[in-house]
Amino acid sequence: MNKKQKAYNYMKSRILEGTYVAGQRIVINQLVKELETSAIPIREAVRQLEAEGLIEYQNNIGPVVTPIDDSQYIETLSVLAVLEGYATALSKDFMDKDKLIQLEKINHQMEQALEEFDFAEFGDANRQFHDEIYKSCPNLYLVKSIRDTWRKIDSIRVTGSTFHPKRAKKSIEEHESIIQMLRNKEDFSVIELEVRNHKMNTVMAYKEQTEKTN
Repeated sequence: MNKKQKAYNYMKSRILEGTYVAGQRIVINQLVKELETSAIPIREAVRQLEAEGLIEYQNNIGPVVTPIDDSQYIETLSVLAVLEGYATALSKDFMDKDKLIQLEKINHQMEQALEEFDFAEFGDANRQFHDEIYKSCPNLYLVKSIRDTWRKIDSIRVTGSTFHPKRAKKSIEEHESIIQMLRNKEDFSVIELEVRNHKMNTVMAYKEQTEKTN
């Protein structure tokens, strides 16, 4: 791993974990000391994080962690609901028995992660579940758009946690329903609506949680 990648991983992990909070200034000289490197790879990493939307430059301040934007998170997740619904419905004719078994295994991993309160693993498995379906989607541009939207979601700073245990349990049940629909090769519109609602349920859970904390 080169010095730029090391700096990039170091800063990105701290932003996503919340160690670097929204609006916090990124001090290059401090990172030089922490990473025991020169300023050049750190500045290169900052530019990459800026391109991803995790960092922005402010006049007379320099690079800071991108401010909180709940509305952007909700809007982006709502768009993802439409994209994922369509992509899953397109994939239904290409999902064989082995692929469905793999989906069941991933969903079981999510269940185990939830029981162990391993929320990071739960999130990773959740994304893997949907990505496994998209591998069968014949529209490659659509798949790219979904993955780009996921990266956009990763870059958005929100006021609270996007993980909700009650919603997580329900999400696993909804995955089981999606698997069954794919196995039965339900109508395109039925699958599309089910997956769209699955994602919109996450939007609603986040809205409800945000309203409670405000």
